[in-house]
Amino acid sequence: MKPNYYHWAYRLASQVIERSPNKEEYVIMSGATTSGTPHLGTVCEFLFPYAIKKAIESMGKRAKLVFALDIMDAFDKVPSVVSEYESFLTPHLGKPLERVPDPYGKAPSLGEYFYYQMKEVMDAMEVKAEVVKASEFYRKGLPIPYAKMALDKLDLVKRIVTETSGRELKKDWMPLMPICSKCGRIATTRVTKADKDYNCEYACDVKLEYTQGCGNIGKFSLNEPDKYKIFWRMEWPSRMAYMNVDIEGGGVDHFTKGGSWDTAVAMHRQVFGREPPIGYKYGFVLLEGKKFSKSKGNGMGMNEMIRLVPPRVISYHLLKFDLEQNIDFNPEKENILAIIEDYENASRIQGKPEEMSKADVKKYFAYSLAGERKWKCLFRDALMYYQISKDWSIVNEHYGISKEDIKEVAPFIEQWIAKDFVPDDYNFSYSPEKAQGIVRDFFEILDASKDAEGIHNAIYDFAKSKGISGGEMFRNLYRTLLRKERGPRLGKLIYAIGAEKVKGDVL
Repeated sequence: MKPNYYHWAYRLASQVIERSPNKEEYVIMSGATTSGTPHLGTVCEFLFPYAIKKAIESMGKRAKLVFALDIMDAFDKVPSVVSEYESFLTPHLGKPLERVPDPYGKAPSLGEYFYYQMKEVMDAMEVKAEVVKASEFYRKGLPIPYAKMALDKLDLVKRIVTETSGRELKKDWMPLMPICSKCGRIATTRVTKADKDYNCEYACDVKLEYTQGCGNIGKFSLNEPDKYKIFWRMEWPSRMAYMNVDIEGGGVDHFTKGGSWDTAVAMHRQVFGREPPIGYKYGFVLLEGKKFSKSKGNGMGMNEMIRLVPPRVISYHLLKFDLEQNIDFNPEKENILAIIEDYENASRIQGKPEEMSKADVKKYFAYSLAGERKWKCLFRDALMYYQISKDWSIVNEHYGISKEDIKEVAPFIEQWIAKDFVPDDYNFSYSPEKAQGIVRDFFEILDASKDAEGIHNAIYDFAKSKGISGGEMFRNLYRTLLRKERGPRLGKLIYAIGAEKVKGDVL
């Protein structure tokens, strides 16, 4: 089996290199509109292309990831996370996100405020990218030749958009979105006239459900930066062309029939006279069957998640699925613990990929792309040890775990406790009471020299010898040790506390 069949990132990397084998540096492009708090779906927009970058580099080639911030897009809804500032933000609806003030005063604009949140996540997940605001492309003049091309070949552009999108355009439709010089809106303007020298006139008179134009009539030139942006279905392929992009992906909605990828391909071939970059589509990340929403703020925000889950675990979990597969995420406490455990198990997969099962191959390469585990003590064990002692120094001394081994997981466990995120089985305090009846009988005969598995099996053997179910015996023991009916794996718990100590506490 060749390396390019192991994982989708390597397959795509191989395609990129095979298409242009002598290129000095490959360009992977991606982007996002930062209109709300980043969530798991947002992560895919930079994690997946970064995985391709790493795969290309693993093949001995140079690559860079350029990430575009589309904050020239119109501000069309006040996100729930800033709903307390709705009266402050509502007058700015329809403006480019870059020109909507940050109500907290922490960033130059609302779009950049949310970008700062995304950047924190990117840094935590160790994603290295060249981040560029869309307006910077315009200030450098990069889109100008393509804006002029859109006017020079207007009939062709309109035909392509109509045929690929499946919708009829208005007779006076133009592929340009001016920014009103009076009210600053971009969503309520329309070009009314353009001459051969690329001087345009516009009217700010469009009425939308969430805002309306101010009635201003103005002029702009395509040679002036910050005065306009290109319509998305033309802007996306234009950006790919002037950035010399080799590969760019998007969600399945962009790649379905009538989506913007079909438009982009046609624009490249028919308008620009070039081949499009390699395109790839990825599935949705769902929250219990429903799409995440930046504006609604549903689900756990990524800035919170990276404090509860080691970022490399998050990367691994997203990268282990097939690229076009929808990932249904369940944020329940026990499920998060299982995801961490799955990452830890993947860290132990060894051998030759061609000799592995298909499932192990996916996990092996997802783990290699996500990054190696930084902690030696398993997360479940560290959580249990801390719940027993409530003191990391005791954990270090009693269990022979160095501070270096525990420092990577300690902050997450502390956050779990602070945020009441600890799964029920691990949400306990060792508070033993004197054993009675059958529980006392068990501890009186327990061989304290047994290991964790030996103790666990001894509980089953004892229950069987007394004619009671294992479940009933375990519940009796948990009630005696933790004053609740469930807890961590009991043999491991007793062994961790120390069987001799437990016997001394309960007898």
